Amino acid sequence: MAMIGNLINQLLFLYSYVVIAYILMSWFPNARESSIGQFIASLVEPYLAPFRKIIPPLGMIDISPIVAILALRFATNGVTAIFSMF
Repeated sequence: MAMIGNLINQLLFLYSYVVIAYILMSWFPNARESSIGQFIASLVEPYLAPFRKIIPPLGMIDISPIVAILALRFATNGVTAIFSMF
């Protein structure tokens, strides 16, 4: 059971880095329009959409990805707590 928990934690950790890469792509012109950018967007946008509905942007700053990364971190802690019981 611990191996399953470890795998889930690694996947959540990897996904948080994909979200960070997607955020950083907004700093570079036309990065999100590239084929890699579109692939990452197809992975990240469905996850970020509910957070964007709840948290409106503050001017030109969108803080919803930060909250989404925190949610991933809380999920990692929850998985660790659940699978450490076994």
